[in-house]
Amino acid sequence: MASLIGIAFKTVKRGQMTSVEKAEVTQAKGVENDIFGRPGKRQVTVMSLQQWQLACNQIGKNLPWLTRRANLLVDGISFCSKDIGKQLVIGELILEITGETDPCNKMEMAYPGLEQALLPGWRGGVTCRVMTGSSIKINNNVELISP
Repeated sequence: MASLIGIAFKTVKRGQMTSVEKAEVTQAKGVENDIFGRPGKRQVTVMSLQQWQLACNQIGKNLPWLTRRANLLVDGISFCSKDIGKQLVIGELILEITGETDPCNKMEMAYPGLEQALLPGWRGGVTCRVMTGSSIKINNNVELISP
């Protein structure tokens, strides 16, 4: 079974990511305290540990997952284009996958080659909309389901 192994947010644009053990995720604000959590298709970003490791292997550097600036890190699920419209269930939280999180030049500034390493195979993660809000915590079970 897949599990939630990371939760993070940033309070200011281009600010430092803050890692937490638990968080409230709502339709109004996404991950609590996150500056970009407003309603929309890119409300919450989720990344796969396995896909992050592929990107790190490509650049030959084991970077912390917070370098990617995603809100949630899951272990045991890899994302692809067929996942758009599916739901990611984390405990009682339900997220709808709306698209791919495209890597930007911030990744290149974080580490040379990282932007390119995140491009293939949806390694940069997915964007999501909150369907049903809930409290989440590290080690919650995660399922990818068709609605």
